[in-house]
Amino acid sequence: MKRLTLVRHAKSSWAAPASPDRDRVLTDRGERDARIIGRRLVARRARPSLIISSSATRAVTTARALAAALGYPQEFLHLEDAAYLAAPDELLTLIGEQSDDFADLMIVGHNPGMTDLANRLLPSLGLDNLPTAGAIAIDIDVDKWDAVANGNASLAYYDYPKNPEVLLIED
Repeated sequence: MKRLTLVRHAKSSWAAPASPDRDRVLTDRGERDARIIGRRLVARRARPSLIISSSATRAVTTARALAAALGYPQEFLHLEDAAYLAAPDELLTLIGEQSDDFADLMIVGHNPGMTDLANRLLPSLGLDNLPTAGAIAIDIDVDKWDAVANGNASLAYYDYPKNPEVLLIED
């Protein structure tokens, strides 16, 4: 059994439209939401063996906040250019390249790829849009990461900062 957690980066700023897209930073709300979802992942006992982040600033900042909340060593964060604005097939290739020794993989990336991959693995989910700082954990009955696309997948949880079903103390 493998667990794949897809996390969309937190809310980013459009304040500097002349800046390259890769360099967009999180807004204050984005920084707060990253901390919120980090605490919720801790409450859900998330234990990623590997966290892969898009190399875009907004994704890296989100991944660092999640790693800090989870007690995951910052130096083990894997920044991956291929995850930047990746389509589902590109994400599946990236996932399939990971060591099968990892049981629990978290990817911090971008829409529409994250939403589309979640819907591909969980067709009954029917997700319109993974919100910023949203997380979807998927359990997949496979032994190898390169078999994820063909595995029997089930939803472990789906959460996002404005989720009304979650009652946690938040800042």
